[in-house]
Amino acid sequence: MDRLYLLKLGELTLKGENRDSFEARLKRDLKRRLEGLVHRIDMRNGRFFLKVEEAGAAQAEFALEHLPGIAGWALARALPKDMGAIITASLEMASLGPIAEGKKSFKAEARRADKSFPLNSQEICIEVGHQVLEANPGLRVDVHNPDFTINIEIRERAYIYVGESKASRGLPAGSSGKGMLLLSGGIDSPVAGYLMGLRGLFLDAVHFHAYPYTSKEAQEKVERLAAIVARWTGSIRLHIVPFTEAQMRIKEVARENETTLLMRAAMMEVADRLAKDNGCACLITGESLGQVASQTMESMRFTGSTTDLPVFRPLVGQDKEYTMGIARRIGSYRVSIEPFEDCCVLFSPKHPLLRPSLQIEREAYRALELGPILEKAIAQTERKRIYPLPMEGL
Repeated sequence: MDRLYLLKLGELTLKGENRDSFEARLKRDLKRRLEGLVHRIDMRNGRFFLKVEEAGAAQAEFALEHLPGIAGWALARALPKDMGAIITASLEMASLGPIAEGKKSFKAEARRADKSFPLNSQEICIEVGHQVLEANPGLRVDVHNPDFTINIEIRERAYIYVGESKASRGLPAGSSGKGMLLLSGGIDSPVAGYLMGLRGLFLDAVHFHAYPYTSKEAQEKVERLAAIVARWTGSIRLHIVPFTEAQMRIKEVARENETTLLMRAAMMEVADRLAKDNGCACLITGESLGQVASQTMESMRFTGSTTDLPVFRPLVGQDKEYTMGIARRIGSYRVSIEPFEDCCVLFSPKHPLLRPSLQIEREAYRALELGPILEKAIAQTERKRIYPLPMEGL
């Protein structure tokens, strides 16, 4: 028996003449996620319809849960446009699901895209609601806060569904281009990558590894974080930059309170080079204003001065609780808190500079003469293709 899923588009419905290109990209992304599964995708008037075999339901639902570009999805039935069939299906779906689960209140919602149907939306709701109440005297109607909703859509056929799963929303993967994510082993940067993925960016990622001061486990942790983010964005090319020599140079030459700022500036310069070499049009960081010393307004102005690419900071106005909430939801939190420190933590000064002068720090950065060291690090960068973590979990 086949399963039919009705997919609701979110902001794609607001697009104008280029809406078709967004929908085509969404369809390609969904097909990629369903590779190896017999399926059929149809697009009609603001809705996608996905049909899969019963055996493929788990894979299909996992794909829909991680698909940017849709607002929600529901398991639906397709019926003839006949009120008798609509009422019978509504009774069956309500009884097999929410009523059997003990839910006590409901409402009916109808959308009549086919205006030739003899009943209007309100009349459909009244008739379905009446029949459901007649068959289930213990139920009551609650139009404001129901325990469940029976949805009826009249299109080329009638579609009935009870219950809806929320989806990622956002824009289809790749519809906004590609960005380079600075990915550490912490909580913030994977969330930043996830959020920009929902805005339609494909991602590359760059990680700075300071062997032997950071362990192989720290690198493997970052690879797992990239695989979690890739569930939404598609596979990620991870650039692992050997950064020990650059950090030792900074530690030897710079004033101690400047070391974090100068290290961040060097990272941004390397990320800029890798981004441009790999077709990325922006950099992405997990910075949040005022969260740590290197994330004051003055500090971010300086550290961002080594790139002329736009730097997207989707967490800049959020606090740690907000970020941790998203990290828990997407599954990255428990990986991020594993005790394998990255190079930023290990080389942090006790008393970092909070309000740096842009001109003074630029001069300090130039005095490091990092050019040849960074060139060497870029030349020795290791590259790995990271694929989405499968639904079996972490």
